[in-house]
Amino acid sequence: MIDYLEKNGRVFYFVDGDPILGRGSFRANHPGQLAAPHGLSVLDASRLPAFAPDETVRNALDAGVLTVVNRSRPGWERMLETPKPGKKRVNLLALGDVGGTLLTGLKLLGGDVIESIGICDLSEQAVARWEFEMGQVSLPWDYGAFPEVEAVDTEHLFDCDVLVFVASKGIPPVGSGVRDVRMAQFESNAAIVRHYARMAREKQFRGLWAAVSDPVDPLAKVAYLESNRDENGIWDAMGLLPEQVQGYGLGVMNARAAYYAKQDARFASFLTEGRAFGPHGTGLWIANSIERYDDALSSELTELTVTANLKMRELGFKPYVAPALSSGALSLLLTLRGEWHCGSVFLDGVFLGCKNRLTPAGVETELLAHIPDALFAHIEDAAARLKEII
Repeated sequence: MIDYLEKNGRVFYFVDGDPILGRGSFRANHPGQLAAPHGLSVLDASRLPAFAPDETVRNALDAGVLTVVNRSRPGWERMLETPKPGKKRVNLLALGDVGGTLLTGLKLLGGDVIESIGICDLSEQAVARWEFEMGQVSLPWDYGAFPEVEAVDTEHLFDCDVLVFVASKGIPPVGSGVRDVRMAQFESNAAIVRHYARMAREKQFRGLWAAVSDPVDPLAKVAYLESNRDENGIWDAMGLLPEQVQGYGLGVMNARAAYYAKQDARFASFLTEGRAFGPHGTGLWIANSIERYDDALSSELTELTVTANLKMRELGFKPYVAPALSSGALSLLLTLRGEWHCGSVFLDGVFLGCKNRLTPAGVETELLAHIPDALFAHIEDAAARLKEII
């Protein structure tokens, strides 16, 4: 069996792995990832095994055009497709507080990568309102600078390159006393995700499913798994590829950590050396620094970050503006531009938040030279917590 295939200026390197929980495909940035492609070690060069590929594969790796493909997954041939170039059509589902704010950010900042934006909601009145409002947002005499916003019905919801899933139900009200607001929404929101994941399957959706609804990371996995089951619930790999789904919740956690780092000099190293790992909520870990990691400082900064949403609720407001912009609009635009951002990608059988970017050769996760043992243990704990949920 061949180990690699050259096609359209790219090299595809074939590996084996779990057909469901193994990674589908990704851009490699270290030869050790070819020998250990599916686990958390892909984030840490010091934990990867030694491996010496042949000259063609090595040259492709150095040139950034090497894509690792899990051939154990049925339908792996789809992973060889060339990404569609040019600006993207983005459709956004649900126009509540988060959806409306996210839409505003995409409209104002996305003209370089977004062709147009479709909006869909159960409320026709909400759709009409936002289409009307966004239609009146423009620069004088440069009326095509921003992407047009138009109504789209559910029948055409998946006629796009990116589906931004913001639909949600049952958000605990301010003053409810619910501590883990995100997980309180899991069951009700999972039912909504299952419905639309089946629609994505029926429509043979080939774009990016951007999961924004809480809890982001488990719901991203629900979308992936449910889209790949037939009407009897049997897995058949006919739905979304794992790399077609990304969770957008880590951006605001990273931004919240930066906010506190600006307030307290003890955390200042985060602004230049820090990282955020894990889910949008319990299990998140903020590293004060990779080079000068301090577990106690990181623990304190993590606690401040995880509970920041509760601080806003104590003020009497729902914490949706920063998530809609930092996790939503800004992170999505970085994704479309192929730039580094914070988001959850499929790794070790879960959608785990880390620094990553979307390249023509696939999703690339940041490779650090060495992750301190204590920090790596927290990342492993985050993955284990997510596995317990789904």
